[in-house]
Amino acid sequence: MRIGIISPYSLTLPGGVQGQVLSLARVLRTKGHETRVLGPCDGPPPDAGVTPLGNSLPTAANGSVAPIAPDVSAQLRLIRALREEAFDVVHLHEPMAPGPTMTALLVRSAPVVATFHAAGGSMAYRWFRPGVRALASRIDVRCAVSEDARLMAEAALGGSYRVLYNGIEIDRVQAVAATSAEAPTILFIGRHEPRKGLDVLLASMALLPDDTRLWVAGEGPDTRALRAQYATDGRITWLGRISEDEKLARLRGADVFCAPSLRGESFGIVLLEAMAAGTAIVASDLPGYSNVARAGLDAALVPPGDEPALAAALLDVLTDPARRAALVASGAVRAEQFSMERLADAYLECYRDAIELREGNARVGRRRARALGGVRVRGGMRR
Repeated sequence: MRIGIISPYSLTLPGGVQGQVLSLARVLRTKGHETRVLGPCDGPPPDAGVTPLGNSLPTAANGSVAPIAPDVSAQLRLIRALREEAFDVVHLHEPMAPGPTMTALLVRSAPVVATFHAAGGSMAYRWFRPGVRALASRIDVRCAVSEDARLMAEAALGGSYRVLYNGIEIDRVQAVAATSAEAPTILFIGRHEPRKGLDVLLASMALLPDDTRLWVAGEGPDTRALRAQYATDGRITWLGRISEDEKLARLRGADVFCAPSLRGESFGIVLLEAMAAGTAIVASDLPGYSNVARAGLDAALVPPGDEPALAAALLDVLTDPARRAALVASGAVRAEQFSMERLADAYLECYRDAIELREGNARVGRRRARALGGVRVRGGMRR
């Protein structure tokens, strides 16, 4: 099968959607399917199987910034690539994001499978509901990465959805050597913006022992202000933007991974990576996280924005080796349930269904055309 996977977001920038796209493509190739990823790239393509569509344009969306490519040149490159590649099926991630995925729906060069990732509401859906509903009707098989994502897409677009949770390449995570930590260490990975809750985690550090260390990975609009506010706290190491390999190395080396988000999390893929890395998790009790990490089993979950509760959970996990080991052991089993191998097989079934559905519709259309060809109408034969 020749498969084209399209990302609306820059593949050279970190992000959950981009990570899923690249990982899924790698595993599909190991299963013998020719798979190509198409998307914006701000620099050299991150994988040999990537067709770059040009640079992205950072755009404010749902309390964050999305690196999309809505420019005409990117759409022309996409259309050309779709014609040249002649895919058997096209898989769109976030199909309603402005840019390549919407263009692929308009062109509709092959059967279409679409995966919806976002949760928590979308202004675009509310503003352009009639248009996006019409565009969504061109999708053959619809998927969502969580119940929250399904509910949001269903409310805005109608239709039915298969819930296929995100997956991880477990072997890839475990193959990376750990970065050593010389003291009890917490790791944060994410964009430095209000909804990710980094300010809550930083404030909770005042309630933790002096020997606690915090690695902060990523950057964003709040980075400068937060670094200035906590400049005197030598326990905090600001890593900036890190590579995928360093991310995994830090996950494997930290004692606790902390995800203190306040809202807007559809699916906590990084929580699964932490489980596969053998790292205990403390996170906000959000549906997008609790669907992945079960409270008390795979993670300690606390109310979003509650600094004392976050600090207490972190202290408990850091200072109780038995508690930490139990979370790690349960998390390792849980991660296996979300392997990319399983997810790839589920998507292959979706691809086959989309192809069969399109072929079935084509056969019905041909039969109708033949039937209408013999019906006489005023002025001659209907053709």
